[in-house]
Amino acid sequence: MKKQVLTAIFLTLLMSSCSQIKNETDMNTQELPLVQEWDKVFPQSDKVNHCKITFHNRYGITLAADLYTPRNVNGKMAAIAICGPFGAVKEQSSGLYAQTLAERGFITMAFDPSFTGESGGEPRYMASPDINTEDFMAAVDYLANRSDVDPERIGILGICGWGGMALNAAALDTRIKATVTSTMYDMTRVNAYGYFDSLDAEARYEVKKALNAQRTKEYAQGTYERGGGVIDPVPDDAPFFVKDYHAYYKTPRGYHKRSLNSNEGWNKTGCMSFMNQPILMYSKEIQSAVLMIHGEKAHSCYFTKDAFANMMDDGSTIAAKAGNKELMIIPNAVHIDLYDNMTVIPFDKITDFYNTNLK
Repeated sequence: MKKQVLTAIFLTLLMSSCSQIKNETDMNTQELPLVQEWDKVFPQSDKVNHCKITFHNRYGITLAADLYTPRNVNGKMAAIAICGPFGAVKEQSSGLYAQTLAERGFITMAFDPSFTGESGGEPRYMASPDINTEDFMAAVDYLANRSDVDPERIGILGICGWGGMALNAAALDTRIKATVTSTMYDMTRVNAYGYFDSLDAEARYEVKKALNAQRTKEYAQGTYERGGGVIDPVPDDAPFFVKDYHAYYKTPRGYHKRSLNSNEGWNKTGCMSFMNQPILMYSKEIQSAVLMIHGEKAHSCYFTKDAFANMMDDGSTIAAKAGNKELMIIPNAVHIDLYDNMTVIPFDKITDFYNTNLK
């Protein structure tokens, strides 16, 4: 009997934690069909509470998130919004980061970006530098209005392509006090210039011609075509990083039925606007704390190294003068190691960084 009473009290508290700002958001938030059973690619922790929540962004799109809260804590706490990798869902890497950081004493949320996963937005499987940056800022809106969150102690964390979006959000949103990027991609750079900046102006023109021809075709047929996720099977002569992506997205290690990378990918024209909308232009103006983490052997490491150097600009920028920016290169680590390898992801460093800058 005592056990039943305690269970009932626990469930009441848990539901209260999940719905404490429901009344304020009902009129703005669409009802989404959310999966309630545990369907993550990582095991559930018994050290934190978990529930699904929804919130809306400035464009009226309702987003879905997993909320993780530490057990046996009271008062207003520091909170972290997490998203990425690009084309992934919250049941993959971002959820693992969120659950782990909740175990370390933060309220965390891993959310699906607009148009993907369990989040709303039509048409499906589109990406936007503007709307996806707004998604991070909308997550801050939500967290800042929770009674258990200190609005002066909110951070964000972006993985892979969402690392670039996190920096863009940090440059715009002064409520963000600390930003971590992990194995960052600059999606505008890679879409505009290809891997390792291999596209010149003429090659860029040919890419744009192909995308605009695709637009004409899709408008006539009234449907969007998917570009394909991670290639499967992988050719023997494929680059290592392609095989690395396959080992995560196409195997039980990381496959998820709602992940674009695990399945049919983005729409072919879904990322077109990234070609001429550089998202890191104002990173030199970030005054809040930033920690950028990347693997030494990652094919993508140049994105983080160059973005950090540009942000610091020989110490002459606002960001550099703030004196709170860090670059951490993990020896021998590759890109996917920072998705889920618990022996490689520097959670101690990330925890110390947030504890220092969200105090």
